[in-house]
Amino acid sequence: MISSMHARTNDLDFIIKVKKYAYLLVTMPSLILLASVWLGNEYGYKDLFAFTTLLFVFVLVPIFDHIIGQDPVNPNEETQVPELSKEVFYRILTLLCLPMQVATIIYGGHILMSTELTWIGQLGWVLSVGTVGAIVAINVGHELIHKDPLIEQWAGGLLFACVTYGGFKVEHVRGHHVHVSTPEDASSSRYGQSLYAFLPHAYLHNFLNAWTLEAKKLKRKGKSLFSFSNELIWWYGISFIFAGICGALWGWTGVAYFFAQSFVAFSLLEVINYIEHYGLHRRKLENGRYERTNVEHSWNSNYLLTNLFLFQLQRHSDHHANPKRRYQVLRHHEVSPQLPSGYATMVVLALFPPLWFKVMNPKVEAYYKGEEHQLK
Repeated sequence: MISSMHARTNDLDFIIKVKKYAYLLVTMPSLILLASVWLGNEYGYKDLFAFTTLLFVFVLVPIFDHIIGQDPVNPNEETQVPELSKEVFYRILTLLCLPMQVATIIYGGHILMSTELTWIGQLGWVLSVGTVGAIVAINVGHELIHKDPLIEQWAGGLLFACVTYGGFKVEHVRGHHVHVSTPEDASSSRYGQSLYAFLPHAYLHNFLNAWTLEAKKLKRKGKSLFSFSNELIWWYGISFIFAGICGALWGWTGVAYFFAQSFVAFSLLEVINYIEHYGLHRRKLENGRYERTNVEHSWNSNYLLTNLFLFQLQRHSDHHANPKRRYQVLRHHEVSPQLPSGYATMVVLALFPPLWFKVMNPKVEAYYKGEEHQLK
């Protein structure tokens, strides 16, 4: 028995070592952009190959998710979590995503402006660049803004500036994580709410709430909203600098390209928000407050491949229970509500509300069996 346990421990240690370098898969979507251009030049059909990244992310990854299966590794809280949290490699990898994202935007604009594409190919290319932005800028930016070191805070803010969504840095940490899975949170979708009802409210509320939260913070410090102490001015200002650079390179078409890829990226973010908390709620206590956030208030998905691409974002239940925990030590919890597939599959499903409701509503109802009245 002891030797069997020891062998299993060695196996899990080996998988952790493999996962360490497998997180380099975050570079794959950007590399596929490069490959799609080469394929188009080599074989023609440039309009078709402009969609290669979308095919990879939303078709191939879901298939291989189910072939490869679930992640068997949960780092030990007492030994492995402290050790892994200190490893510099994981931090460097996230910080390197900033220059990679900037390069992707510039390269994406160059290809769009210099390649003969019909409007269909142009649409496919912008959707592809925006999808890379969702994976690199937004997903990695989300990891960084939860950390204390200033370099990570700034890198996270700059990544969000790359996709014109700087308000997320403020609203997500000070708003979403406070009110998650309550009616006060626009990023927590309600039971029976379609994606298309959710998105407009999420766009508007999260933008306005970021400014409200920043105004309250500055007021406590005796400072004006319209001062350089307002970090939103910095992030949105940097976004317009990026737009200006694209304008200087390619004119107004370049400006339109920058904001279009931004829209795709932050829309995918809000779709993921929709998926992560659909129908879940924190119970209201007798004192009028909501119960403390725990691993039961976010949908979890433990498919290994997508978790490697997304720095374990799908272990979202543990993230909300422990917001400052680094991605490499996020844990899977069986008690958390479990999605039937990885995020890429769920994004496609969410685009078709009847299918989404058919799959997810029974899961929500089963999770809250005996408390169905709270879903209304």
